[in-house]
Amino acid sequence: MSELSLLSWNVNGIRAMSKKVIYQRVKFNTWLNRTSPDILCIQETKAHPDQLTAKLLSPQGYKSYWNSGERRGYSGVATFSKTKPLRVNNDIGEEKFDREGRVIETEYPSFVLFNVYFPNGKMNEERLKYKLEFYDYFLEYIEEVRAKGNSIVICGDVNTAHTEIDLTHPKVNEDISGFLPIERKWIDKLISLGYVDTFRHFNKEPKHYTWWSVRNIVKGVTARERNVGWRIDYFYVSEDIIDKVSESYMLKEVMGSDHCPIVLKLDF
Repeated sequence: MSELSLLSWNVNGIRAMSKKVIYQRVKFNTWLNRTSPDILCIQETKAHPDQLTAKLLSPQGYKSYWNSGERRGYSGVATFSKTKPLRVNNDIGEEKFDREGRVIETEYPSFVLFNVYFPNGKMNEERLKYKLEFYDYFLEYIEEVRAKGNSIVICGDVNTAHTEIDLTHPKVNEDISGFLPIERKWIDKLISLGYVDTFRHFNKEPKHYTWWSVRNIVKGVTARERNVGWRIDYFYVSEDIIDKVSESYMLKEVMGSDHCPIVLKLDF
């Protein structure tokens, strides 16, 4: 039996994040070397590979795969893996979604991993519609992959808090994208189809969040310091491998972004 550790993190701009001290007086590459996950999935890279240093593109011990989309400084995902995947795919087959660089699909012997930066619907009605269409299309796509006999792992920033315990102020956010009933129903559907929210599999308690607004400052104290946040980053697994999940938790002490990394450990 071997344990695999997976990390997922919305870095909110890899170039900016990499310049910051993120944990115990070290920056990103040193932290990655010390933490040493088997796979690291990052979202909202806001960069194309030609804008990055070799140190960021290929951290020691990792192969990296990038999907940056068309628009520079926006969206983007990257997967860093110690072992070369059997297959890598950046296209889910719908041009309006693929051009934003939101998905990397990597296949491993025991599962297919989807690293996803789901759209944010707060800007306007058009972007909310785009988000909901992305949700539905993505779910159809992964169901096709699962129908071929694959186990599935999904990670990333889903941009929706599922239940009232997943954000500090549920009542005042009921009409805000990120906690709309229609968005939450999509997560209900995902779970009903046999995908397990791994954090909630182990922990049913409130006040566990993965994102804190940098604009919410009260008397000089940030939302993160007050733990006024949202849980919008997830690891889901198809139910056939939930017995392989040994841990699922957050690294709240890691700074450098308005999100914190989340961790999944699998025993195969």
